[in-house]
Amino acid sequence: MSSNHSRTKRLNSSLLIFFKNALRVGMRNPSQAFSFIRTLGWLARAAHRRSTWKRRDVTVPPIIIFSVTNKCNLHCKGCYAQSFHSATEDELSAQKLREITEEAEQLGVSFFVLAGGEPFMRPEIMDIMNAYPQIIFLVFTNGLLIDDALIRQFKAQRNLVPLISLEGTAEDTDDRRGVGTFAFLENVMQIMRTENIFFGTSLTLTRDNFPTILERAYIKNMVDAGCKFFLFLEYTPTAEGTENWTLTIDQRNRVSGFMDAFRNEYPALFIAVPWDEDDVGGCLSAARGFVHINARGDIEPCPFAPFSDTNVRDASLKDALQSEFMEKIRQIPELSRETGGGCILWKERELVQSLLKEVG
Repeated sequence: MSSNHSRTKRLNSSLLIFFKNALRVGMRNPSQAFSFIRTLGWLARAAHRRSTWKRRDVTVPPIIIFSVTNKCNLHCKGCYAQSFHSATEDELSAQKLREITEEAEQLGVSFFVLAGGEPFMRPEIMDIMNAYPQIIFLVFTNGLLIDDALIRQFKAQRNLVPLISLEGTAEDTDDRRGVGTFAFLENVMQIMRTENIFFGTSLTLTRDNFPTILERAYIKNMVDAGCKFFLFLEYTPTAEGTENWTLTIDQRNRVSGFMDAFRNEYPALFIAVPWDEDDVGGCLSAARGFVHINARGDIEPCPFAPFSDTNVRDASLKDALQSEFMEKIRQIPELSRETGGGCILWKERELVQSLLKEVG
């Protein structure tokens, strides 16, 4: 059995376990619990579709990371998206976003991770997400555009999980994102908790905020604030001058232990990337578990590897996933190994770029 096939089986199993845990966490909200019960059935059917395509030599990942816009209402320090892509008017149309989502559902994609920029600067995504209830949409957002109208839509669309980006304390968050950001987000989270909305937080782990974010008191306060999903992301330095933001070796080696403790202690979901990737066999990029589509439509192996030979304006999603560039990455074991910190494709970007040159 190939390593990629084994990784796929473990990933599918992990996704089912994840949503069974989500069902347990969401049981206090009957409508959310019912939505998760339906999702378990849809996940199984989507995995069957992906397996059917795989027998036809078509690789379909369960997850698509989609940066639907480069535009943002903030200018955060060390933002990887702004280091790769500047705001442009040459973004995919709303109709094209809908067509890609439609094809993804038919192929068996289970999750869309919407990123940016700030995704809610494309308000049409709300209607698109509503049209595809069998797909779970995790939306990375700075939260500053969340108002009463969006809150009402969150309540109606149970396949949407907003992930509020925080840096830890008020001081840390305001330092990176702007003065007053944390206080505004505290109010937003209080409203979402009152309205029984299933929401989470995205926390980027850096050397400086590590002691705060992984402190039990901080996690407890966030759970008490209504947060039910914690996504921890290791900082990858892509902006000049942020190299010393990376975790120390000691910090990195302690993360998995913290995750185990939190999962046993708090009624919430905890995922840490790339640590949980290691549990399913290594890096999941290049359609082994996910791909990235940028705002212009270039299909890339990973958000941290902004290299592409195919654009979804010129090819179907199915064909784009089978691009020669993606296939070359999937066939090189060194590009899925554990790195000891940071994104392997970014660390090995000279090799990745050489593969891109090979395919023209």
